[in-house]
Amino acid sequence: MKRPNPIQWLGYSYGRVLPEDLREWVRNDLTGQWAVPRHIVRQLVPLIPLFALALLLPGELWLKLAVILLGMLLALFYIVAYMPMNRAHRLMKHGFPEDLENPTRAARRAAERAAYEAQYPH
Repeated sequence: MKRPNPIQWLGYSYGRVLPEDLREWVRNDLTGQWAVPRHIVRQLVPLIPLFALALLLPGELWLKLAVILLGMLLALFYIVAYMPMNRAHRLMKHGFPEDLENPTRAARRAAERAAYEAQYPH
Protein backbone atom coordinates (compact mmCIF):
# COMPACT_ATOMS: atom_id res chain seq x y z
CA MET A 1 0.00 0.00 0.00
CA LYS A 2 1.39 3.37 -1.02
CA ARG A 3 1.92 5.88 1.80
CA PRO A 4 1.93 9.68 1.66
CA ASN A 5 5.23 11.47 1.86
CA PRO A 6 5.87 13.70 4.92
CA ILE A 7 4.66 16.87 3.16
CA GLN A 8 1.45 15.15 2.01
CA TRP A 9 0.88 13.73 5.49
CA LEU A 10 1.38 17.14 7.07
CA GLY A 11 -1.15 18.64 4.66
CA TYR A 12 -3.51 15.75 5.43
CA SER A 13 -3.20 16.46 9.15
CA TYR A 14 -4.21 20.08 8.41
CA GLY A 15 -7.26 18.84 6.45
CA ARG A 16 -6.09 18.62 2.84
CA VAL A 17 -7.38 15.87 0.56
CA LEU A 18 -4.78 13.34 -0.53
CA PRO A 19 -4.42 12.23 -4.17
CA GLU A 20 -6.58 9.40 -5.52
CA ASP A 21 -3.70 6.90 -5.51
CA LEU A 22 -3.54 7.19 -1.70
CA ARG A 23 -7.24 6.44 -1.27
CA GLU A 24 -6.64 2.95 0.18
CA TRP A 25 -4.17 4.38 2.69
CA VAL A 26 -6.77 6.97 3.77
CA ARG A 27 -9.38 4.23 4.22
CA ASN A 28 -6.99 2.24 6.39
CA ASP A 29 -5.94 5.37 8.29
CA LEU A 30 -9.53 6.22 9.18
CA THR A 31 -10.96 2.73 9.72
CA GLY A 32 -7.96 0.50 10.43
CA GLN A 33 -6.97 -1.19 13.64
CA TRP A 34 -5.03 1.80 15.03
CA ALA A 35 -7.40 4.52 13.77
CA VAL A 36 -8.02 6.11 17.19
CA PRO A 37 -4.36 6.69 18.19
CA ARG A 38 -3.59 7.85 14.64
CA HIS A 39 -6.48 10.30 14.83
CA ILE A 40 -5.21 11.74 18.10
CA VAL A 41 -1.67 12.18 16.76
CA ARG A 42 -2.97 13.63 13.47
CA GLN A 43 -5.08 16.19 15.32
CA LEU A 44 -2.28 17.16 17.74
CA VAL A 45 0.29 17.86 15.00
CA PRO A 46 -1.30 21.17 13.86
CA LEU A 47 -1.24 22.36 17.48
CA ILE A 48 2.53 21.94 17.91
CA PRO A 49 3.27 25.53 16.77
CA LEU A 50 0.81 26.86 19.37
CA PHE A 51 2.42 24.78 22.08
CA ALA A 52 5.84 26.02 20.96
CA LEU A 53 4.62 29.62 21.24
CA ALA A 54 3.81 28.95 24.88
CA LEU A 55 7.53 28.61 25.48
CA LEU A 56 7.87 32.31 24.59
CA LEU A 57 5.57 33.38 27.42
CA PRO A 58 7.22 35.18 30.31
CA GLY A 59 7.78 33.17 33.44
CA GLU A 60 9.61 30.16 34.68
CA LEU A 61 9.97 26.98 32.65
CA TRP A 62 7.70 24.92 34.93
CA LEU A 63 4.92 27.46 34.39
CA LYS A 64 5.34 27.35 30.61
CA LEU A 65 5.29 23.55 30.67
CA ALA A 66 2.15 23.64 32.83
CA VAL A 67 0.45 25.90 30.27
CA ILE A 68 1.43 23.48 27.49
CA LEU A 69 0.17 20.50 29.50
CA LEU A 70 -3.17 22.19 30.20
CA GLY A 71 -3.48 23.10 26.52
CA MET A 72 -2.77 19.51 25.53
CA LEU A 73 -5.33 18.15 27.98
CA LEU A 74 -7.98 20.53 26.66
CA ALA A 75 -7.05 19.67 23.08
CA LEU A 76 -7.24 15.93 23.84
CA PHE A 77 -10.68 16.38 25.34
CA TYR A 78 -12.01 18.04 22.18
CA ILE A 79 -10.12 15.72 19.83
CA VAL A 80 -11.70 12.66 21.43
CA ALA A 81 -15.12 14.29 21.81
CA TYR A 82 -15.35 15.25 18.13
CA MET A 83 -13.60 12.17 16.74
CA PRO A 84 -16.67 10.58 15.09
CA MET A 85 -17.66 13.81 13.35
CA ASN A 86 -14.11 14.55 12.19
CA ARG A 87 -13.72 11.00 10.92
CA ALA A 88 -17.01 11.14 8.99
CA HIS A 89 -16.05 14.49 7.46
CA ARG A 90 -12.63 13.21 6.41
CA LEU A 91 -14.17 10.05 4.92
CA MET A 92 -16.62 12.12 2.86
CA LYS A 93 -13.87 14.49 1.68
CA HIS A 94 -12.00 11.48 0.30
CA GLY A 95 -15.06 9.97 -1.41
CA PHE A 96 -16.01 7.30 1.11
CA PRO A 97 -19.37 6.85 2.83
CA GLU A 98 -19.39 8.64 6.17
CA ASP A 99 -20.41 5.50 8.06
CA LEU A 100 -17.59 3.33 6.70
CA GLU A 101 -16.17 1.20 9.48
CA ASN A 102 -13.40 -1.23 10.19
CA PRO A 103 -14.09 -4.45 8.22
CA THR A 104 -12.93 -6.65 11.10
CA ARG A 105 -15.24 -4.86 13.53
CA ALA A 106 -18.17 -5.06 11.08
CA ALA A 107 -17.65 -8.82 10.60
CA ARG A 108 -17.44 -9.36 14.36
CA ARG A 109 -20.66 -7.41 14.94
CA ALA A 110 -22.45 -9.38 12.20
CA ALA A 111 -21.29 -12.66 13.76
CA GLU A 112 -22.44 -11.55 17.22
CA ARG A 113 -25.81 -10.51 15.79
CA ALA A 114 -26.20 -13.84 13.99
CA ALA A 115 -25.30 -15.75 17.18
CA TYR A 116 -27.77 -13.69 19.19
CA GLU A 117 -30.57 -14.23 16.65
CA ALA A 118 -29.81 -17.96 16.56
CA GLN A 119 -30.01 -18.15 20.35
CA TYR A 120 -33.06 -15.90 20.69
CA PRO A 121 -35.26 -16.33 17.61
CA HIS A 122 -38.27 -14.06 17.13
